[in-house]
Amino acid sequence: MPYRRLPNTDNARIKALKTAIERHNSIFGQGVITLEVHKLEQMLRNFEGAYVRYKNSLDTQAAANRKFQKLIKNARLYVSHFTQVLNFCVIRGEIRKDAKQLYGIEPNNFTVPDLISNDSLLYWGENVIKGEQARIRQGGAPIYNPAIARVNVAFSLFKDAYFAQKTYQNTTARELENLSAQRENIDSTLATLWNQVEAAFANFPPKERLERCKEYGVVYYLRREEREKAKLQDEDN
Repeated sequence: MPYRRLPNTDNARIKALKTAIERHNSIFGQGVITLEVHKLEQMLRNFEGAYVRYKNSLDTQAAANRKFQKLIKNARLYVSHFTQVLNFCVIRGEIRKDAKQLYGIEPNNFTVPDLISNDSLLYWGENVIKGEQARIRQGGAPIYNPAIARVNVAFSLFKDAYFAQKTYQNTTARELENLSAQRENIDSTLATLWNQVEAAFANFPPKERLERCKEYGVVYYLRREEREKAKLQDEDN
């Protein structure tokens, strides 16, 4: 005997609830579902709306993230290159070693800072730009190739996108929370609906009962042995 299983995706939940409502509202569907249909329709609208908002937010976040990844790469390249040039200038004696403290870098440290994470890139980008500006104000000659202005452009684009992405992530998380909060009620309602549907056709022959229940959106699955048996019957035919 096939067993039923509640939907495990939001699309399937929407489809199941919509099918039950549409069948009830048809001329052949009266007298099976006893729940107030206008409340079911309101529940469906709310859940569909929450699902659409979540999907739209997720799509917006994903599209922005693709652009964001390019900005990360570019900003990391400029900050890393500028730091290397700074170290070379110190090694050649063009810039005093202690001036590196303006950039938040130890005078004897000639390694490029770890820029793997976005937070570290944000930290060192700020340090490099402020440090170079402070050194120039003190009368130091600007570093070129790359000039700090070009570093600042690449870093500013990254920084703006960084905080925008945080906003997108927070919005998506909020929409997902709203959607998730409705799932339990949807599943509980579908279980009640399907119980009513199965009860309405309980006295029908097994095959017809299954078909009638499926018309209301009830989903059935064959067990493994039942699938194998059905497959053998198809092969015999």
